[in-house]
Amino acid sequence: MEFLLGNPYSTPVGQCIERATDGGLQSEDWTLNIEICDIINETDEGPKDAMRALKKRLSGNRNYREVMLALTVLETCVKNCGHRFHVHVANRDFIDGVMVKIISPKANPPTIVQDKVLSLIQSWADAFRSSPDLTGVVHIYEELKRKGVEFPMADLDALSPIHTPQRGTPEVDPAMMKYLAPNTSAAGAPKPSQPTPAVTQASNIPSPVTATPEQIARLRSELDIVRGNIKVMSEMLTELVPGKEDGSDLELLQELNRTCRAMQQRVVELISRVSNEEVTEELLHVNDDLNNIFLRYERCIQSKPVSLGQ
Repeated sequence: MEFLLGNPYSTPVGQCIERATDGGLQSEDWTLNIEICDIINETDEGPKDAMRALKKRLSGNRNYREVMLALTVLETCVKNCGHRFHVHVANRDFIDGVMVKIISPKANPPTIVQDKVLSLIQSWADAFRSSPDLTGVVHIYEELKRKGVEFPMADLDALSPIHTPQRGTPEVDPAMMKYLAPNTSAAGAPKPSQPTPAVTQASNIPSPVTATPEQIARLRSELDIVRGNIKVMSEMLTELVPGKEDGSDLELLQELNRTCRAMQQRVVELISRVSNEEVTEELLHVNDDLNNIFLRYERCIQSKPVSLGQ
């Protein structure tokens, strides 16, 4: 098919997507991501060309850094582009033929990739449920649930509404800022203390969310998983002996650090949004525990010659 249609990366938007999902990037290139959205919105072939390039990057790719960057681009485009692009994303063939395959047992991706794919499928199913021509993702989502697939942090992504902002005010999703930047001191990493006007606006406007008892129960179950990760990370940091670190242990510790930082982004978002005081208090405690474990991790990095999290 590529022989007939040409290289997906040869189009203007395809070239941008290839650069924005290059595994050599230290962090997301948000300027490039928004440029991709502009091309999609302003050209006739933009949506189709963008999807071809994203499919190429996502399909069968075992370089999960590239996959995570591509998922970030995809998420950003869904939030910043309109119906013409949504039709391609919500298509059953794309969700089942590309997204679900990424997380298949045969592919066996890292937990952070699996969680991200499931979160996107769930958020799109919720957002597109009322649009008759966008329900392909809804059907796949419901099929996955019937098969017993558990969706992580089920209702957190619903707190970032999918919409098309007015021209000139692109939405940058702060929840994805650190997905690929475990070294938060990197020069190229986005700095939360200096958000763009669009980010400030997006974080201030939403009203509090009242969670149902079922949602609260599911959230608490997910928080138990976070606490479990914190406990394992704490035990590993306690047992590590400088100069005698096992490579597999360091790799697991690095993965835990990345996963917990990704979880914290969602926890922080919920703290300012959930109206239930008891749940908010739990979230604050978990956030404090996360900050403490990250502090221990950073101290561990500074005290060891090995490159944890680099």
